Amino acid sequence: MIYLDFEKPIQELEEELEKLKSVAEKSKVDMSKAVKEVEAKIHSKRVEIFSNLTAWQRVQVSRHPERPYTLAYIDAVSNSSFIELHGDRTVGDDKAMVGGFGDVDGQTVMFIGQQKELIPRCVKYVVLVWLILKVTARHYV
Repeated sequence: MIYLDFEKPIQELEEELEKLKSVAEKSKVDMSKAVKEVEAKIHSKRVEIFSNLTAWQRVQVSRHPERPYTLAYIDAVSNSSFIELHGDRTVGDDKAMVGGFGDVDGQTVMFIGQQKELIPRCVKYVVLVWLILKVTARHYV
């Protein structure tokens, strides 16, 4: 897991929790009370930190690399029944805009959202190749 600078206290507590769990597993000693105490500390520290974020820290949270993207939310809501639609009338496809149909509680609904690049270098390369193909196709038409 990737931790932001202001999340270091949480990271330290979670490392402590992992150590407690590994000791309990290896030595077969009941450490459940200590584990629950550390879990409670993690929860209270998380509430303390995230209830007092500065404006810049909120921006950092919104740009967190492990934050779920639109497709992850749509997949969870639609129980993996999402069918993405591509293209427009001029055979263009904007990778940043996601749209399609999926089922929610037995009802077919349309989803539209903005999708951030998962792997920026690969996506830029794909867009470049797509633009080259598009220009080449127009040249020969």
